[in-house]
Amino acid sequence: MFYKFDQDFLIWKKDKRKNRVAITLAVTLALGSFITGRYVKFKSLEDFEKEILILDLQKERNKFSQEKLVYELKRLNVKYPHIVMAQSILETGHWKSQVFKANHNLFGMKQANIRINTAKGTNLNHAYYENWQESLYDYAFYQCRYMSGVRNEEDYFLALDASYAEVGGNYSKMLKQIIEKEHLKDLF
Repeated sequence: MFYKFDQDFLIWKKDKRKNRVAITLAVTLALGSFITGRYVKFKSLEDFEKEILILDLQKERNKFSQEKLVYELKRLNVKYPHIVMAQSILETGHWKSQVFKANHNLFGMKQANIRINTAKGTNLNHAYYENWQESLYDYAFYQCRYMSGVRNEEDYFLALDASYAEVGGNYSKMLKQIIEKEHLKDLF
């Protein structure tokens, strides 16, 4: 059984939705194994619950947070991560835009045609991704392809103004304001 804490009444209540998911999954596995002639046997209910827990952990891993973005930018060794973070904030309106929510698109990117990319297609006139990490990987590919020759921050800003943004020369100015206001350099 799955329970969730009801903060209004300060009690634990059965989570019927997760219980239904577990039952549906069990029935689906049983039917699938019957149809294919295989019999899937869990050693115990605990093993079945562990499988459900693994699925929940994978879903939790894919949830977006600013802290996870900072971690991934560091892990991927992205050039000028504070600028990239500012782009993400600007392009998604602090991760609230419909393009981000529906497409997992952190940077307002369109689907690339002439470079390697991780986009699954186009939705809302922008690239869409399986999860936000895929969007970050796509940006890293973009950076490798088009920004590899950039040697300093000011050149990076100039390159973004020239090729990335649709708002013209104000793009780098807006990014610099976000970096200052949000203290993004302190995160890296």
